[in-house]
Amino acid sequence: MMEEERKGFPSACPAPSAGREHILLAHGGGGRLMSSLVEKLFLPVFGSRQLGARHDGAVVEAGGRLLAFTTDSYVVRPLFFPGGDIGKLAVNGTANDLAMCGAKPLYISAAFILEEGLPIETLSKVVSSMQEAASAAGVSIVTGDTKVVDKGKGDGMFVNTAGIGVIEHALSIEPASIQPGDAILLSGDIGRHGTAIMAVREGLQFESTIESDCACVAGLVGELLEAGVEIHCMRDLTRGGLGCALVEIAETAKRGIKIEEASIPVAEEVRGACEMLGLDAIYVANEGRFIAFVPEKDSAKALDIMRAHPLGRSASKIGKVAEGSAGLVTLKSAVGTSRIIDMPSGEQLPRIC
Repeated sequence: MMEEERKGFPSACPAPSAGREHILLAHGGGGRLMSSLVEKLFLPVFGSRQLGARHDGAVVEAGGRLLAFTTDSYVVRPLFFPGGDIGKLAVNGTANDLAMCGAKPLYISAAFILEEGLPIETLSKVVSSMQEAASAAGVSIVTGDTKVVDKGKGDGMFVNTAGIGVIEHALSIEPASIQPGDAILLSGDIGRHGTAIMAVREGLQFESTIESDCACVAGLVGELLEAGVEIHCMRDLTRGGLGCALVEIAETAKRGIKIEEASIPVAEEVRGACEMLGLDAIYVANEGRFIAFVPEKDSAKALDIMRAHPLGRSASKIGKVAEGSAGLVTLKSAVGTSRIIDMPSGEQLPRIC
């Protein structure tokens, strides 16, 4: 789902001027700036109920069955990084968005925008990686498209995907479903994907290579649903990381959220990389982590299931949905002080997904 903003276009939603459009594009796409496009332009114009839910995908009905439908574009630089590549990222990212709607991913489309001069060997590696990821995720790539743009206009390769999954339960998994007292569960350590890519870009060397956490979480989500965990909402921690995901949900649901820093797992090498790069790990992207909002009564059961899964071994309970404070996310630090978590005005890390 596209991110949201509180500042930007006036409420009348005129088309952006050339100068304003240039400013928006120059900022990349994240935090408060891109949120403005959704809230002030796309939502009023398109106006669908599904888009208004501000979720990772749309839940639609077809032939008496509930389906989840999502789309995303991938512009990561570099194309290959420790732990993955643009192809693996595209498949897993799409499958994960469907899983966040509580759906079993089934089918994916793949459209390639290729820059003139791209080596065929590079494309072959990406395509093979996509098929491997699709097989692991249990999805089929069933349709697609290819376009070629002039040299210097495409940065090698961009990939667009769309995905369809089936919903086989009666839960309404979306931000509007969260309730005061809900436990907030985090499936694993944060910040791996963003720091893995930035370490490559900046040529940073560590004792051990930081690898992206790029993975499909649909299997883990399926286990939670099959066990009868009453999931109210989920969100994968991609662009903007844990911080932006929490703010988006709090503002959409008009609920307060309180989290504890000491409960948020961050690997030492990721923490060190963030310190060197001047980044806050809470805003650094992941590609194989998610948060789940569940009733407190289900939290211990859900954590046991998460920790028994390879992708959830470091899962933890990081906070709860609070009474009052609508739309406000607060973090209690390790030393006992509190601070407000807000969306950054721009993206910390451009071109990481």
